[in-house]
Amino acid sequence: MPKLQGIDHQRAINAFEKAGFWIARQGKHITMTDGEHVITIPRSNPINAYTMGAIIKGSGLTIEEYKKLI
Repeated sequence: MPKLQGIDHQRAINAFEKAGFWIARQGKHITMTDGEHVITIPRSNPINAYTMGAIIKGSGLTIEEYKKLI
């Protein structure tokens, strides 16, 4: 797995919105969907790199695709 840094949750949301995701629900966590995949982003700063890797994997994107969106 390529190196991935922790990231602010708002930057993660913006990157996923560029990939076609939208916010479906908000609370302690933010749930986003693109109609096919559902991801949950915690409201913590920064989001742990391992957690972010799992979120990216669940979104159907590769880490390289995600890094281009940031």
